[in-house]
Amino acid sequence: MVQLIRESWAEVEPHAEDVSRFFYSMLFSIAPATRELFPVNMEVQRSRLLRALVHVVQMVDRPDELTPFLQQLGRDHRKFGVVSEHYEAVGTALLAAIKRYAGDSWTESVERAWAEAYTVMATTMNNAAAADDGPAWYNGEVVHHERLSWDLAVVRVQPEYPVPYQAGQYVSVEVPQRPRLWRYLSPANPPSEDGTMEFHVRSVPGGWVSRAIVGHAQPGDQWRMGAPMGRLSVDRHSERDVVMVAGGTGIAPLRAIVEELTQYGDNPNVHLFYGGRTRDDLHELRNLQQAAMSNPWLKVVPVLEDDPSAQGAEQGTLADAVTRRGAWQDHDVLVSGSPEMIRATVSRMLVAGTPLERIHYDPFTLD
Repeated sequence: MVQLIRESWAEVEPHAEDVSRFFYSMLFSIAPATRELFPVNMEVQRSRLLRALVHVVQMVDRPDELTPFLQQLGRDHRKFGVVSEHYEAVGTALLAAIKRYAGDSWTESVERAWAEAYTVMATTMNNAAAADDGPAWYNGEVVHHERLSWDLAVVRVQPEYPVPYQAGQYVSVEVPQRPRLWRYLSPANPPSEDGTMEFHVRSVPGGWVSRAIVGHAQPGDQWRMGAPMGRLSVDRHSERDVVMVAGGTGIAPLRAIVEELTQYGDNPNVHLFYGGRTRDDLHELRNLQQAAMSNPWLKVVPVLEDDPSAQGAEQGTLADAVTRRGAWQDHDVLVSGSPEMIRATVSRMLVAGTPLERIHYDPFTLD
């Protein structure tokens, strides 16, 4: 089944955007009521579907990792109002979309493999959603909004009830300026006593939600946050040391993990590569360097792509900086940033000899 799914997906992937458009057209045709679950602008939603599919294909033979991902996805989808009946329509639309673009590689055996795989996926997601007795989302109020630059803001949100996330996880967020346009953001702090969550948001081209948060969020705004997702974490009891690779605001979940580790005296050694285009992109560098001064297990390496005059930083991409120091075969590797940065870094590390099972990243990233 694994081989059939991967071989057929290799035929489909070059047409991934068309697959996504066809999928949603088919879904809304056979189950019109599902259209109300999604925003008017479907561009990000289509991209999100593709990342989820790629992630599932990559992990289809690693059930220990795939199952928790699907369970989190099922719990998260409760915020859309997804019910059991929707899964059948989704499965029909998904198989129709893959079949349309798989060409001659689509056979009865391939169809059976995809159908069996989707049944497992849907069952896992549906069961996790049904077993979750927590709220479908958490209400929160913006209590602080600070614009660090024209395109970067720090926002603190006070939830009505503490969100049960762990350092390194992310949550989906809906803001009043962009209703129904849920986006994934990673808290930059570990869980606090009062439940306050801090988000670092950079406005990106075409980012409807990120631009609204940076430019227009203000204290008193009411946010909604979905169930926590993600598996980035550090096992303090492991014998392996850790490499962290963060690009831009992708530092948020890793900063939360580092801050949590500073509460303990005995930790694995952590090598944190923190990169951006210029020095201005490394807004958390000073705080991380201060943390490293009082925590000998932490080493911070700033990396700049386009700022040769900057002092005390390595030059090049994060992929360059990490791999020029070796393969890190005996380390756990956490990667966080844009999809392009994650893809480039993971690819280079695999070529350098880093074992795939040692590299961890989340399929959904910031808007």
